[in-house]
Amino acid sequence: MHQEIYAKVVVVGSGPAGYSAAFRCADLGLDTILIERYNKLGGVCLNVGCIPSKSLLHIAKVIKEARELHKMGVSFNSPVIDIERIKNWKNSIIDKLTIGLSSMSSKRNIKIIQGNAVFDTEKSLLVTNKNNVFSIFFENIIIATGSQPIKIPSINYNDQRIWDSTDALMLKNIPNRLLIIGAGIIGLEMATIYSALGSKVDVIDRFKHFLPTVDKDISEIYLKSINKRFNVILNAHIDDIKTKEEALIVKIIENNINKEYISYDAILVAIGRTPNIHELGLKKIGLQINNFGFIEVNEQLRTNIPHIYAVGDVTGVPMLAHKGTYQAHIAAEVIAGKNHYFEPKVIPFIAYTEPEIACVGLSEEEAKKNNINYKVSIFPWSASGRATASNATIGMTKLIFNKNNNQIIGGSIIGTNAGELIGEVTLAIEMGCDIEDIALTIHAHPTLHESIGLSAQVCKGTVTDLLNFKSKK
Repeated sequence: MHQEIYAKVVVVGSGPAGYSAAFRCADLGLDTILIERYNKLGGVCLNVGCIPSKSLLHIAKVIKEARELHKMGVSFNSPVIDIERIKNWKNSIIDKLTIGLSSMSSKRNIKIIQGNAVFDTEKSLLVTNKNNVFSIFFENIIIATGSQPIKIPSINYNDQRIWDSTDALMLKNIPNRLLIIGAGIIGLEMATIYSALGSKVDVIDRFKHFLPTVDKDISEIYLKSINKRFNVILNAHIDDIKTKEEALIVKIIENNINKEYISYDAILVAIGRTPNIHELGLKKIGLQINNFGFIEVNEQLRTNIPHIYAVGDVTGVPMLAHKGTYQAHIAAEVIAGKNHYFEPKVIPFIAYTEPEIACVGLSEEEAKKNNINYKVSIFPWSASGRATASNATIGMTKLIFNKNNNQIIGGSIIGTNAGELIGEVTLAIEMGCDIEDIALTIHAHPTLHESIGLSAQVCKGTVTDLLNFKSKK
């Protein structure tokens, strides 16, 4: 059956960027169609990414904390892992959120069409599913098709023991030995989950330096914190995989030196993500792709074709849901006639490991490259009352500020719930706060977030929770 449909705005993709764009368009009074190739709304983030991973990371954190309570005089039996009940619980969370999205779409009168979309012309799409073909004509369109895991060409993905992040979050089984290729955020989060569930995990990465975009003092704290839970091997890659019925036999090259073959029950490939744009027919309509393989957009999220917009992962790094959501609002508002722009000073990122790593703004290395006259102020969590009482002393709050004007230009936090703390630093940078603004703000005690205020006090020479070498100056 072939149908023709007309709309003011079409949004392709229903992940955080896509559904946010559609919802904002509808709220602004624009007739909106939302196209999604899968049966559920929410995209990768909700269905096979952010939400399920955070659910499993919560379990991993509780298991770790329960084990550590033994030192404090509280002992539990060894955890019994019921993988089916865990999967059911995880899926119930996903179902609750996807049903919520469908309900909000309906109440906003957004028409949802399930199928694969391809540009027919600059002003129309062909959308096909098992039963129907739709010709959809539009005045404006927002591309929000997200991304997918990058594959290593030499690896045989037909073997069910070779996983990507989607496979890992399905909890097919808990392998006795798991190899993770890629020590980025996804790889580390999966290592956190599976090591807590009982797997012996090795993580390998081609980089010589661990988390190269993060300051070295932060990454060193993290490496020390996980050395008993899983193993990280840097400057390493796979040279050969022998597929045996009983195991995957892997030869790893580390520091250009051959290692003996090691047996693994599963291998997770987590080397990054690539945008979902190659099946949209963009070349046919002449849409511009940049040198990095992403859709080129301006500060209003317009492509080189003015009525075609792009938001989220398809626009490039950082490939983060909160960036895509923010972009989505801007694109919708521009279509509605508002003179808005996507020009954030900073975008925070978080590794939801244990401990968490949260960073925003410039790192020290970036400040050096930009020839900024900067200074660092650090408060160690070993001096925090709340961290000590909560068995969370492995942590640090670090602020970077410009010495010329004392403005905050960056911040990094490592520790329990660091992701919940980074918001204050993000707001400080956006508002142009200087270090004194934070130092003179009263922070509640005892809390972990007061470490931000204390770090600022270290800089100002007013801190009393540490030995103060500036106190007489």
